[in-house]
Amino acid sequence: MTIIVCPLSRAPHIARLNKVSHVVSLLDPDTPFPIIKEVADRHLRLEVHDIEEDEEGMDPLCATRTKHILDFVGLWDRSQPILIHCYAGISRSTATAFITACAHNPDIDERAIAKALRDVSPTATPNRRFVALADAALARKGRMSAAIEAIGRGYPRWPDIREAEPFTLPSRFAA
Repeated sequence: MTIIVCPLSRAPHIARLNKVSHVVSLLDPDTPFPIIKEVADRHLRLEVHDIEEDEEGMDPLCATRTKHILDFVGLWDRSQPILIHCYAGISRSTATAFITACAHNPDIDERAIAKALRDVSPTATPNRRFVALADAALARKGRMSAAIEAIGRGYPRWPDIREAEPFTLPSRFAA
């Protein structure tokens, strides 16, 4: 099954249309989370700012929330799609999609997964902090971070586009 990534504005519709089994929402504190009744008990809601370095007054991803993400996506059995969204579908969600694919494919080269991400989304700019924390948690020894650095930043960039187009990433990669 697939990993679907989209912006907040399209999440409820895409979730229903694709009959997803799980949803990961990654939004700034105080941003309302979408209500997706079909997956109410399988909806991870994380309040986290889209920042890569610590900033005063901002709430970045931490090791504890990274573990929540990994535990949650680990429960996804891949029989139906999973939907991952953030506000614009560019940074937090693309990082989490990459993390999900890496977690479900422990023996696959991280560069292949990163390249697949770039191939399906020219705007994907995975949040490096998310990737680095998951890289450490999954004991990938920096390979996840290096793979994301290798694909570079997406284009066009936010705020020029405001929202990315939804896309799907495979959940299974052949060795």
